[in-house]
Amino acid sequence: MTTGRDTQSEWQPLLDELEQRRAAAYDAGGEARTRREHDLGRFTARERIDMLCDPGSFLEFGTFTTTPTPDRILPSSMICGLAEIDGRPVAVGAEDYTVEAGAVGIHLRKIKGSFGGFIEELAYGYRIPLVLLLQGVGGNVYLQELKGYAELVSSLGTAPMFDLLDRVPVVTAVLGPAAGSSAARAGISHFSIMSEPHGCCFAAGPPLVKTALGLEVDKFQLGGVDVHTRRSGLINNPAIDEPDAFAQIRRFLSFLPSEATSLPPTVESWTTADPNDLFSVVSPNGRRAYDVHALISGVFDTDSFFEMTPNFGPSLRTGLARLEGMPVGVLATDNRHLAGSMNAPAARKQADFVRMCDRFGLPLVYLVDAPGFLVGPEAEAEGVLTFGADALRAIHEVTVPVYTVQVRRSFGLGGQATGNPGPTSLRLSWPSGIWGDMPVQGGIEAAFKAELENSADKAALRAELEERFRKQTSTWTTVERFGVDEMIDPRDTRKYLGRLLRLARHSRAAELRDTRH
Repeated sequence: MTTGRDTQSEWQPLLDELEQRRAAAYDAGGEARTRREHDLGRFTARERIDMLCDPGSFLEFGTFTTTPTPDRILPSSMICGLAEIDGRPVAVGAEDYTVEAGAVGIHLRKIKGSFGGFIEELAYGYRIPLVLLLQGVGGNVYLQELKGYAELVSSLGTAPMFDLLDRVPVVTAVLGPAAGSSAARAGISHFSIMSEPHGCCFAAGPPLVKTALGLEVDKFQLGGVDVHTRRSGLINNPAIDEPDAFAQIRRFLSFLPSEATSLPPTVESWTTADPNDLFSVVSPNGRRAYDVHALISGVFDTDSFFEMTPNFGPSLRTGLARLEGMPVGVLATDNRHLAGSMNAPAARKQADFVRMCDRFGLPLVYLVDAPGFLVGPEAEAEGVLTFGADALRAIHEVTVPVYTVQVRRSFGLGGQATGNPGPTSLRLSWPSGIWGDMPVQGGIEAAFKAELENSADKAALRAELEERFRKQTSTWTTVERFGVDEMIDPRDTRKYLGRLLRLARHSRAAELRDTRH
């Protein structure tokens, strides 16, 4: 339809201004600041989004938001919008360090993200995963001045930041320095990653630490990869560089549904290891260590295991895998660390992991060779009983099935924390399994201390007692009384788990249908 007039000439000035403003937004903090990021080996916010998401899929919102500075008007310090990762819709936000060091735009009418902001609301409303790429200083005094007043922070809300955790997968990646709210946001997620060369996060940076405590410390000593993946547990996985971080994000999301009321995705084809290889991996002799990663590879689909939190609490391995193409949460005690004992970090890791899997409907498989809780003064001071009790509570409260595979040992409360008493959870044992309230040797020392001390032949009495209680605690006695659901040939592990996982998926689908209706 035409109006008889040349309307293109009327539109052109408006379109020219639109493109001029778009070019200014894409220029971010300017050429010098962009070059500085590149010289440091880091990428800019938009470059990161392009590397993470499917080509051409990013649809930006708030492109023309501005950040006033003493020198000039800059674009927004947060880039956000909708995109796709491997064909699935996601909400994505990236702090732009070239603009006021990625500071939170509290001067805006509504915050774009990532602490209760626009992009979080979008993810919550549309029930799609949220991915946040973090490199920012959190608050900024100058931007607060622009707002016109200092806000009493106890009055600020956080919605839907915590609500999101119950609804959709949330992933955070720390790709450079992150402080304050930006650093805290890293831990409010289901999966967090930190770039080894450049990532670091802290409540307050080195200048404030020096002012408050008089300590000289660099940013990596204060909150680098080693601090947060090995000691604090704030970050799940290290990444060797930014491309590795993006690959890990894509891999993590591939196991999970887009939101909590959907089924996790499956794959149509898979390969497996020769089940006879299990015999060369695990010895029935409980004193011989074995490679738990080789065990995991022998049970689940080839190359499907994606480990989470590998450096924190390494006596317990956690991660996502597939069995016959079906996603599953995997826990496996690692006897190469603390003989597989559960210490406070391992307990914390277990509690967080099983709750995440339960939220998104992933059944759990627990490969067990556990002597129990770690003992000793240091373990007690770290709170092994406090965190161990939470690990026990977490696995006993999940609604998804827990399939416990008793590879070798299971003793005490640490052993109790490897299973679930619910009607859909089962316990399978290999013939190498051994269990009880505590190992016979230690139990005898505790129960018969006086008799052993007063015996004329302590060695003979100890041997007699060990033999007596070894017969009493035979695993076959438990099996004969149906105290374990099935004793299996290790080579049949996949057969049993595959059948059970198919049933679990069918049950979950029916449950979701009933909920919708």
